[in-house]
Order: sequence, then C-alpha cells, then structure tokens
Amino acid sequence: MDAQSFSYLFVGLSFALYIGIAFWTRANSTKQFYVAGGGVHPVLNGMATGADWMSAASFLSVAGIVAFSGRDGSVYLIGWTGGYVLLALLLAPYLRKFGRYTVPDFIGERYYSKAARTVAVLCLIFISFTYIAGQMRGVGIVFSRFLEVDINTGVIIGMVIVFFYAVMGGMKGITYTQVAQYCVLVFAFMVPAVFLSIMWTNNPIPQLGLGSQLNDGSGLTVLQKLDQVTVDLGFHAYTGSIRSTLDTLMIIVTLMIGTAGLPHVIVRFFTVPKVSDARLSAGYALLFIAVIYTTIPVVAGFSRLNLTDSVNEVAYEDAPEWVGKWESTGLIAWQDKNADGRIQYRAGHALVPTKPLFTDARGQYGQRLLENAPSDSENEIYVDRDIMVIANPEIAGLPNWVIGLIAAGAVAAALSTAAGLLLVISSSISHDLLKSTFMPSITDKQELLAARLAAATAIVIAGWFGIHPPAFVAQVVAFAFGMAAASLFPAIVLGIFSERINKEGAIAGMIVGLVFSVGYIVYFVFINPHQNNADFWFWGISTTGIGGIGAALNMITAYTVSRFFDAPPTGVISLLKHIRQP
Repeated sequence: MDAQSFSYLFVGLSFALYIGIAFWTRANSTKQFYVAGGGVHPVLNGMATGADWMSAASFLSVAGIVAFSGRDGSVYLIGWTGGYVLLALLLAPYLRKFGRYTVPDFIGERYYSKAARTVAVLCLIFISFTYIAGQMRGVGIVFSRFLEVDINTGVIIGMVIVFFYAVMGGMKGITYTQVAQYCVLVFAFMVPAVFLSIMWTNNPIPQLGLGSQLNDGSGLTVLQKLDQVTVDLGFHAYTGSIRSTLDTLMIIVTLMIGTAGLPHVIVRFFTVPKVSDARLSAGYALLFIAVIYTTIPVVAGFSRLNLTDSVNEVAYEDAPEWVGKWESTGLIAWQDKNADGRIQYRAGHALVPTKPLFTDARGQYGQRLLENAPSDSENEIYVDRDIMVIANPEIAGLPNWVIGLIAAGAVAAALSTAAGLLLVISSSISHDLLKSTFMPSITDKQELLAARLAAATAIVIAGWFGIHPPAFVAQVVAFAFGMAAASLFPAIVLGIFSERINKEGAIAGMIVGLVFSVGYIVYFVFINPHQNNADFWFWGISTTGIGGIGAALNMITAYTVSRFFDAPPTGVISLLKHIRQP
C-alpha cells in the first residue's frame, strides 16, 4: 500500500474508534458531562491528561521550532514540563478538595462574587479560543497533506469529528476518547523516532540518540554534526542561543505558570474520586508526558539533518518527491533567486512571516513561488515549521505505514486538546454563566442542553480561528499560556494561599493582567508587526514571555486593591483552611 492509502486507513480507523467511544460513554447528567461522574481511575486520568496535554503544538510544532531554532526552541519544553510539575504540586490537590466543576466555580466561591466568576469566565474564553486556534490549524495541516484537501477543508473535517464525541459524550466521552488518543499518538510519535535513531546512530533508544556518535564514520555526535551543518549554512550554531537571558527566563516563567493556570488541564483533576487520586493521576500524567517530551529534541535534530541533506544544492527537477507533495499544500515553496535551477538552503528569511503562504503562482520549473520574499535574502526555500514532524518520515524515506501512522497520531493530538478546550468553554457558559449567575432556576436537563449548544457554537468559532490563525501553531498556543499566566494563575494561587485577597483585589488583578498581556501581544503581532523584535520590546521581553510580567502586575494589583477593602468573610477563611488541611 502507498502512503496515501495507509493514511486513509489509520486515520479512518482512529475516527471510528473515537466516535464509537463517544456513543458508548455518552453523558446523561451534568456531572458526567462536566467531570465524567468524578470516578475516573488515576491511571486512565493520567493517560487522558497526557493526551489533553499533547496538543498539536507539542506533537507538531515544538519539534519544528527546536529543529529550526535549536537551543532557543528548548524553552518550550522546559517551560511546559516545569509548569506541569508546578500544577501537580501547587494547585491540583487543593482544587480537587474544593470539589467544584470548573475554575470559574472556584474563583466565584473563593472570592464570594458573581462578578469575579464572570471575569474568570471571560478570561477563560479568551485563553481557550486562542489555544484552540492552534489545534484546529494543526488538524488542517495534517488533512491538507495526507487526505489531499486544502487546510480549510481539513479544519471543517476536524470540527465534525470533535462535534460527535465532545457534544455527545462531554467529559465522560472525552476522557475515554483521550485514553485511546494517547495510545495512538505516543505510538505514532515513538515509532518514527526509533527508525530515525537507528538510521543515524544505530541506537534504538531515541532519547540517547542526540548524544550518540553518527554511523557515517565522521566521528561526530549528532549535536556536533548539527552545529557544523548549521554554521556552514550561515545559521547560528544549533546548540547556541541568540535570545537574551532575560527573555529566555521570562518565556520559561510564563509557560510554567501559564500551564498551571490552564483551565482544560486543571479540570482533569476534578474527574477522579479522591484528593489522593488527583496526586496519583498527576504523577502518572507526568510520566506519560515525559515519554514524548524527552523524544521531541531527538525528532527535531534528526529532522534538521534530514532537511539539509535532502534539499540543499539540489536541482529542482531532481528534488525529492515529498517537496512537490508538500508544495501543493502551500506549506513549502521555492524561489530561484539566482536563476541556476538549484535549491539553495542558506541563512536568511525566505518569506516575510506576517502573511500565510497560499498562492497558485508557479515559476518556470513548475515550482510554487514565495510571496513577499525579500530580494536580498539568501534563502530560496520556505518550509513551514509546523510540518517538520509529519513530513520527517517522508524526508527520511521511512516505510509508507510509518507515514500513515504519523498522520493518525497528529490528528489524535490536535483533536484531544481541542475537545478538552471545547468542554471548558461550554461548561463555563452553561454552568458558570447560566446556572450559577443568570439562570439559577434551570433544571439539570436544561443545563445539559445548554452545555451541548454552547459546545456546538464553540466548535464553529474554533473552526473559524483555525482557518484564520494569527501565527504558527506553537506561537498561537504560547499566546494562550501568556494569557493564562497573567489572569487565572495569580487568582488561583492567591485564592488558595492568601487569606487577605478579597473579591475587589482579585477582579482588579485579573483585568489588569489580561488587558496588559493581550494589549502587548496585539500591538506587536497585529498592529506593528515590523516592530516585533528585541529593539522595541519592553526590557527586551518577547510577546511569548510577557505573560510573566502580566502575572506580576496581577498580583501587585490584587494585593494593593485588597488593602482598600474589607477582608474576606470568615466563611471563606474557613474554606481556605479546610482545603489546605492535609
């Protein structure tokens, strides 16, 4: 069978599995819809959390960033992994002991205010829709290549699949679907990594591959070879850094505390029976996540070597078959600047990265042309960062069934996180806004219907964001982490560990943190993208790392404002002492 047939087979079988699970586990009550009935086993919840965590950004884009940025790209791995440890130790047990359905539920009760709950819902919706844009974009990228449809059609297909198991099954259906998705995506990610490690180093353990000696007789390790290749091509050394120390630190801080404030991850700890199970499921999830996160740098390094070996200084007519296939998706393009008919992969920008690459223009060799390519750029080829993982098996010439498997894994990664985010959005609207704020008299059946309608509406909006994303997948996701860091994380942490923060302080802090971070990102990404560099950033801190400053402003504002108003009621203080008691 060819790669196309394997892709249809594996993706089709996985879809059938997900939809079947959705029918088998469909929710019949709001408790099943919101928290899967609260009876999920810690191991299964750990697997579901791992799938929720392994989004399109983790599966597709992080390896692409590390492949092109080297050491600078590793901040995503450090920040996101460290953030999960922070979440598991600092927040999860206390929130589970609190015993509510959602993050706005906690904030509304802790700060004894419907206004605080509403602000939390608005923050959550901002975060979730930004995050989900990256997931739907990832789905579109996978389908555009392996099902031979354009990205927009791929996003619509993903919307339909998510609709079935998210709207019907709620958290119960999503949990058991995510267990299956974790199995699919971890197998799909590890198999090509093992192939690549053996191909380059004869070492079957991918995590040891980067430090192993190449089997080409050069005597170099993989990292030494990467440094040599990238420097020879005019790029900075693969193991070197061009990012400032302060910006690196702030990105890691933002990703860490943003992780701990992500509502779709936090809600997973409400699905287990006991507080001790929340701790156990966090430990299992960290183990399941580590399997892939320790493999991402390996896939990134080998994909960079494969890319430079495959396309640099190759005549276009002799270019590998995968170049033409990916050109048809608009995610690879070439412009022959020196009219020699050969592809030059050198340092320099191949494309102004403010405009998506979708054009039917073709050059004299039949190649897809670049748009807005700087005339003085040395680089003639544009490769979208988000395709490196799924294109890597083709670039390396791996068996066709591996190519089909990676397609199924990429779809599983994107859909699992998209479903979790959609549930968070729908539960916030139906439970926190309707049931708890504006329509407290509605029945359980009416609330369940509202949750499903909210999820369906959210899917349509998410699809639009997937078709019109503001940036590449991991960058879009990083924006969401920045928003979570600046808004929800401080409110949750202060709500658990500070008895002095009152509703006025919490509300003011969330608004200041979110407005500052969103304003900073919007200004540099959308209003003045030509100034989106270290020369114009505040203290040289990028849009990816500004959430840490937003969090600090949030906390300062919360403490300052709280001093001008009454302390929280004694009932709230008693509640805090209860949830902090071992």
